[in-house]
Amino acid sequence: MSNAVSRVALKLPRHIAIIMDGNGRWAKSRLLPRIMGHRKGVETVRDIVEESSNLGIRFLTLFAFSAENWSRPKTEVRSLMTLLKKYIRMEVPRMMRNNIRFNVIGSRSDLPDDVAFALDDARRITSENSGMTLTLALSYGSRQELLDASRRIAADIAEGSLKPEDLTEELFSSYLYTTGLPDPDLLIRTSGEMRISNFLLWQLAYAELYFTDINWPDFNRNELMKAISDFQSRERRFGLTSDQIRSGSAN
Repeated sequence: MSNAVSRVALKLPRHIAIIMDGNGRWAKSRLLPRIMGHRKGVETVRDIVEESSNLGIRFLTLFAFSAENWSRPKTEVRSLMTLLKKYIRMEVPRMMRNNIRFNVIGSRSDLPDDVAFALDDARRITSENSGMTLTLALSYGSRQELLDASRRIAADIAEGSLKPEDLTEELFSSYLYTTGLPDPDLLIRTSGEMRISNFLLWQLAYAELYFTDINWPDFNRNELMKAISDFQSRERRFGLTSDQIRSGSAN
């Protein structure tokens, strides 16, 4: 094991979430069509997924397409959907070799039927894998997720299967799209933007945030290591004091 990997292994985030931003800017800076940036971004996804799996990251969640992205030019959206379907089809064998379980969150009903079928097929084929869980957030918006959860909770209360006083943070989390996934420890956003853009609003409550000016197509394994190294340098207190963390006491 290299010294760099050895250092990273000391305090790995269990769950990394990434807002993959900057594909269009990467292409524009090179006088290329935007779709070329997305294609290069897919290559980055492949590298980061493989590196995260090799490092021992248990959960990796990638914000691939937001609910708001449907408002982009129709030609770009069609190209993105075609690229997404091709990526999923090509990557299933690699996921199987690397023992990666595939997962999707977001509004499935908005996706084209052929894309939804490819996603379902990938989930089915990889469902028994026990390594890293790779989750793609597609047609995803966190406010809608919270609304959907609230409506389901209200319906359960109305039918009598849930009492309001029994509702806890843990139970509320089980109504979210991300049920079964731990909250992210580290959020990475590329391209220099410093906001979370309606992504995992509930789940990121105690995540460490890492922003980089690097556009997603240029975010390589070394950049991932930098983000993890920065995470390792932070003290995660979850509302406690430093003294309480060091003593192991919450009193």
